[in-house]
Amino acid sequence: MKDNKQKGLTSLFITIVVMVFLGFLAFNVLQGGKHSNVTKVTHTAEETTITSAESSVSGESTSNGESTKASENSSADKSKANNESSQSGESSQAEPGKESESADEKKDENGKSSKFGMGKIKLGLDLAGGVSITYQTVQQNPSDEDMADTIYKLQQRVQNYSTEAEVYREGGNRINIDIPGVSDANAILDELGKPGSLLFVDPQGQTVLTGDQVATAKAGIIDNNGKSEYVVSLTFTDEGSKAFAEATAKLIGQRIAIIYDNVVYSNPTVQTAITGGNAQITGMTSYDEAKNLASTIRIGSLSLELEELRSNVVGAKLGQTAISTSMKAAVVGFVVLAAFMIGVFLLPGAASVIALALYIILEILLLSAFEITLTLPGIAGIILSIGMAVDANVIIFTRIKEEIALGKSVYESINSGFKKALSAIIDGNVTTLIAAAVLYVRGSGTVKGFAQTLALGIILSMFTALFVTKFILKAFYNVGLDDVKFYGKKPDRESINFVGMRKITLSVAAVVLIIGVIFAGVNKSQIGGFFNYGLDFKGGTSTNVTFNKDYSLEEISKEIVPVVESVTGEAGTQTQKVQGTNQVIIKTRSLSLDEREKLNKALADKFGVDAEKITAESISGAVSSEMKKDAVVATVLATILMLIYIWIRFRDFSFAAGSILALLHDVFIVISCYAIFRWSVGSTFIACILTILGYSINATIVIFDRIRENKSILPKSTAKEELINKSVTETLTRSIYSSLTTFITIFILFLMGVPSIREFALPIMVGIVAGTYSSVFLSSVFWYLLSNKFDKKIEEKKAENAKKKKKTKKVEINKDSNGAVV
Repeated sequence: MKDNKQKGLTSLFITIVVMVFLGFLAFNVLQGGKHSNVTKVTHTAEETTITSAESSVSGESTSNGESTKASENSSADKSKANNESSQSGESSQAEPGKESESADEKKDENGKSSKFGMGKIKLGLDLAGGVSITYQTVQQNPSDEDMADTIYKLQQRVQNYSTEAEVYREGGNRINIDIPGVSDANAILDELGKPGSLLFVDPQGQTVLTGDQVATAKAGIIDNNGKSEYVVSLTFTDEGSKAFAEATAKLIGQRIAIIYDNVVYSNPTVQTAITGGNAQITGMTSYDEAKNLASTIRIGSLSLELEELRSNVVGAKLGQTAISTSMKAAVVGFVVLAAFMIGVFLLPGAASVIALALYIILEILLLSAFEITLTLPGIAGIILSIGMAVDANVIIFTRIKEEIALGKSVYESINSGFKKALSAIIDGNVTTLIAAAVLYVRGSGTVKGFAQTLALGIILSMFTALFVTKFILKAFYNVGLDDVKFYGKKPDRESINFVGMRKITLSVAAVVLIIGVIFAGVNKSQIGGFFNYGLDFKGGTSTNVTFNKDYSLEEISKEIVPVVESVTGEAGTQTQKVQGTNQVIIKTRSLSLDEREKLNKALADKFGVDAEKITAESISGAVSSEMKKDAVVATVLATILMLIYIWIRFRDFSFAAGSILALLHDVFIVISCYAIFRWSVGSTFIACILTILGYSINATIVIFDRIRENKSILPKSTAKEELINKSVTETLTRSIYSSLTTFITIFILFLMGVPSIREFALPIMVGIVAGTYSSVFLSSVFWYLLSNKFDKKIEEKKAENAKKKKKTKKVEINKDSNGAVV
């Protein structure tokens, strides 16, 4: 006993020391240590060769000891540049011999590079601002198709700097790029380069290939006889494959220069005719060099040639108030959550509070370490993962109470509770993790940011729930807190007839969905769309105003925005400051010429600005059609993979199909509310829907896990209705507590947050209510109906087979001794 007490005290001491140390680091991160957010990248052009990607890479040596593949005389026929663009759009060449540096590395004060930063959490444009760069096409009247293609390619490219970067069209021939978390426009321009013309040129100066004929360019490492070799792998379009095959067949042993904006970045020797549509450039001295060359080729493979028009450092869209109020709401939410957990679950609740505090500390540290850009969608991912962390503890503690109620000792109950809760926790988290992985790989923009924070949070929540909570709980037990009164006992409840009330519960869901469809139709006739699409989706007008004084973002919200909205007649105005100036960028719905003139006059009368200096441009939505398509494809693929996982784990397709139907119900309920209440559909809409998707599937799986467990321990004669009613009733407490804890966190954020935060929190609260309703009242009913249908088909098949056997047997009996039928 004494040894156990000593062991428990030691465990608690270790916990306190670890939390204090990590808490100190997290505090420093929140204080915002200084480190460089951007780095310069230069493209080098070492001696290289180009071969077919399918051909083997050889390394024959010449008499001077150099590889024949690296026979390029770089000093004679190539130049080297780093396009340093200033705000005026001018460029200059970089110094030769300058070392290249990986775009994802950061330098500390001593100039040393490191893969990860530990200074502060990077905030997105909506929370902290960043760099805004505007490009203009060289071509005067580009087609909409070419503009859309160029925007999409730029969207893919700028995600190397931040998954939360935004790219949208401005006017007829301009493209705007907003990159969060950085403050040096020139440095970003150095990295991004000036998207211009890319050409593949033969020794006679003839163009053999253009940039738009290159589909992809990726850096890589291959094994060449046990030695690592750095390469750039190229994939050409169908047109490019044909052109390159013809050119390389004639140029074996000669060079093809890769020229970007009149600068030769590589001049490889052709080794063989390249006919497969894939090629490799070999002979580079480092991975960074290969990466930079690949980046240069991608930059130049745009559909349109671009030139820089302007670049600015812009302020946050939401401002410091949004951050500070969110932080206060988080603290208040944590205190309320801690009180709730301790009040309901007693000592285990206290253990979960400590584990949750460690979870939050680790989340802060890892967000900084992996340099994940945090925006509102990212916060959604964190909120969901916190909900799942609390949910895992609720599942475990409810199980412990059940085991104590069965007469087991506290120690046995703790072990048994964790063991029995394991499958539900793993299944729920793995399905959500599958969704996060697919969304990260297939999604873009805010979808990627959401997926990153969600995946990180899920892994941390599983670690803290399954290991840290158990470690602390056993420490409490060992120090002598082993009385049942510290842990509680779950009272017996009579089963509620959930299956019997299925007609009512299904009807309620159907009515809400029908109302949503009706309102979507009304919206279509009144506002021209099924939903109230925000600027991020449908675009609008961007007005640049130079005021006579430097307004804070809070002053802009209180004084300027009401004047703007008195002209537009709509809420949802977005504003950004241009750092170092009195300029404010105001984004509204599309304004007619008359409305633009009214706005200019109103601003001039109210604030004394020079109306002639007010400029306005039409802008496209930051969420392009391709990004929407990526989000939809990613969501559908994630749903299919989750269905397959649940099918395999539960060995019953009815479970998988039932969980997906419940998930779709929750998503469509939230979408219906967007139509009914005309909530603005912006970039956060995607994050809200994805949050509900992850939350819903987790809640449903807990109930299905209990049905699966009871199915194996109850008598086989138990009716399916009784099995469902018993299982849902047993998990009802968990369903209510888990939803309540997550709802409390979001509700406090809703009460204390700024308007933009409330617009984000409200749909999630609706989703939590819908998710709870579907998991308790619908998911098991869906399984009941589907499994009955499948069982009926199986019985019909058995009856049909039995009938055939009986008929065959009757024929056999009626045969005579010679086999004839009589």
